[in-house]
Amino acid sequence: MSQKQWKRLDVLERNQQGQLTNHEAAQVLGISRRHLGRLRRAFGRKGREVAIHGNTGRRPANRVSDSIRARVLKLWRKYVRFNDTHFTEKLVEVEGVKISRRSVARILRAAGVSPARRRRRGQKHRKRRDRKPQAGMMILWDGSRHAWLEDRGPLLCLMAAVDDATGELLPGAHFVEQECSAGYLQVLLAICREKGIPLSGYMDRHGSLRRNDDHWTLEEELRGLQDPTHVGRALAALEIEAIFALSPQAKGRVERLWGTLQDRLVSELRLAGARTVEEANALLKWFRPDYNARFARPPLEVQPAWRKVRKGLDLDRICSFYYEATVQNDNTVRLQGTVIDIPPGPGGRGYARARAEVRQLLEGAWRVYYRDELIATAASTAVGELRAAKRRKRPAASRVFRRLIQEVGASLP
Repeated sequence: MSQKQWKRLDVLERNQQGQLTNHEAAQVLGISRRHLGRLRRAFGRKGREVAIHGNTGRRPANRVSDSIRARVLKLWRKYVRFNDTHFTEKLVEVEGVKISRRSVARILRAAGVSPARRRRRGQKHRKRRDRKPQAGMMILWDGSRHAWLEDRGPLLCLMAAVDDATGELLPGAHFVEQECSAGYLQVLLAICREKGIPLSGYMDRHGSLRRNDDHWTLEEELRGLQDPTHVGRALAALEIEAIFALSPQAKGRVERLWGTLQDRLVSELRLAGARTVEEANALLKWFRPDYNARFARPPLEVQPAWRKVRKGLDLDRICSFYYEATVQNDNTVRLQGTVIDIPPGPGGRGYARARAEVRQLLEGAWRVYYRDELIATAASTAVGELRAAKRRKRPAASRVFRRLIQEVGASLP
């Protein structure tokens, strides 16, 4: 008998002997007085057997048969070192054995087979970071690729930023096809225009935000430093400190933002019947103030830290794609298959062989600068979503050259 069965038998015997009232016996066993009456009557007929459950000693109806157990253990030799879930999938999908993962785990453990992957003893301790005291001291931005339109439209990526101090969903949030430099620049441009320039930005190590490649131009190799990304260049120009997260957990606040939006925003898009990226962006303009009214909180300090955009600062130029190009002998700049004619300068001067700065604005239009002066413009050539030009890859010999330069530099006194 189990301890529970012995307890039941003892209470029934004491109740029959008058040592416990019906109320006290029912209370001790945790049953109703009506059920106690049933047990008393059964105890009078069967005696001590009433304490033993009727299914005791019986084979469970849902117990895995011995033949299936033997087959699972035999097949384990074929799928050795598979984890329990993977092994179960193979049993069901390939071998035709209908069995649950828990049953497979019990069979393997009983046979002395250790799990292929051991569970961690515990989560790594992480300390919660306090919010910044002032709005504008830090923004957190990211892109979330998700089925925002469910099965009604294409898979989209939401580009957005949140203020660390208030949790406010900042201006510039919009949907694009995929996380990209143009999306981040558009968010940054909208924030600077409406709120001001933040002091810092917290972000992951996406290729749009940080150079993760091993492709160096000759100039970069000689300088020993890679050029920043288009977004990195804009952050540096605006004196915004870039802070890169070392783990997904470090971006907890923006990740929680995605969790909330993937619940509420998806429901709103479903209710509105949005099917295209244009319809989704139109609804997002209404959704953002409503979200902030519900979830944003006041900062610890009332005085905001947003920096004002100084007079004469061209945000369109800063938040754009930056390229360098050499002016051809016919006074044209050729980039991405686009030819930009440069008109004569002061006194009819030409710009042949000059090194020029070429900017493509977020609406697709082109600008050409020489020594910080605008010398040419061109209409938009963008088709669909704006994308940055791919960087030229240099051969492995170039990387060897860079390593030799570093070794020579290290050897110099």
